[in-house]
Amino acid sequence: MKAWLVALSALFAPAAFAQTPLEIPYDSVANLLKLPPDMYLGEASGVAVNSKGHIFVLTRGGSSHGPAFGNTAAQLLEFDRDGAFLREIGKNLYAWSFAHTVRIDRDDNIWATDKGSDMIVKFNPEGRVEMVFGRKPESSDLEAKPYERNLNPPLPHVDGRFRQPTDVTWDPQGNIYISDGYVNARVAKYDKNGDWVKSWGKHGKGPGEFNLVHSIAADAQGLIYVGDRNNRRIQVFDGDGNVQREIKIDVPFDPNTLPAIGNKPDLTTYLQTGGSFAPGAPWALCITPPPNQVLYSSDSYPGRIYKLSLEGKVLGYLGKSGKQLKQFGWIHEMACPSENELYVAEILNWRVQKLVLRPGPEQQKAELR
Repeated sequence: MKAWLVALSALFAPAAFAQTPLEIPYDSVANLLKLPPDMYLGEASGVAVNSKGHIFVLTRGGSSHGPAFGNTAAQLLEFDRDGAFLREIGKNLYAWSFAHTVRIDRDDNIWATDKGSDMIVKFNPEGRVEMVFGRKPESSDLEAKPYERNLNPPLPHVDGRFRQPTDVTWDPQGNIYISDGYVNARVAKYDKNGDWVKSWGKHGKGPGEFNLVHSIAADAQGLIYVGDRNNRRIQVFDGDGNVQREIKIDVPFDPNTLPAIGNKPDLTTYLQTGGSFAPGAPWALCITPPPNQVLYSSDSYPGRIYKLSLEGKVLGYLGKSGKQLKQFGWIHEMACPSENELYVAEILNWRVQKLVLRPGPEQQKAELR
């Protein structure tokens, strides 16, 4: 094989590590969030933590008025570091439709991604809107209706507009990256001023192609980690969209494990076909602050969180599906303000858990190997 072809194959090959990690011991803080008596969480789709330790939760709550499939389902709530309720941000905001994720940037600005309205909204720390991305369909228009997923051929991309976006991150220069993932299949890039730069990606299984772009994160070097959920992989890009590597999580699991909801997935060919409920499929990504950064990824079945090096080595795992503390019902977003402190937002259990990891000496030795 020619040398250039060998090099190209090596670039696109999944990160190869012996994935026999140890299970990480951990605790969950009971009764973390203290809501007012007349307020409830719906499906907790997003969680983030700012520099003060305040906890931000994006929840599919809000109006209880019908119709059932045209209901407003998004509220953004802030709690202090002890879980005491502080305020609701953006009450009755025009963009609120169907909550997806919330992120906090290095200046404590709050960014909410709404899958239903096709919008990403930047709030300043005081909770005022500073920048909006995308635009939701006008309700007065006859053609204002939900998008059809998996349309063949796919709809062409439109600069500056989104179809069910999922998440947002930033590189060290402040450039903005938006995962546009349920109907479109791409990553959109803006500069720090909100000016459109470019996008990359399309539907498919090849390098730089996507099948449900669900989560996105950036490291201190400016590499962009994209949770390509239904392809059961994390793709890593530079800031221009060039593929750097592919990470796949292949950790043994008990095939008798029950799912959090629904029938057990058919895993006959999951290593080849992937899917949202395939073990290792990345539902949520977060990267810890520098200098010693690690990556966390979660799946829906068997319902675990995986700790990885940025190169893709699985360093440990924790958790399983269920309804009790220390169990998970579809982790949809994670915040990791430090290596051993995680916040996880769960769709099915309508809650946020704070996890305190307690890796022992054997775990730490295994990570060094």
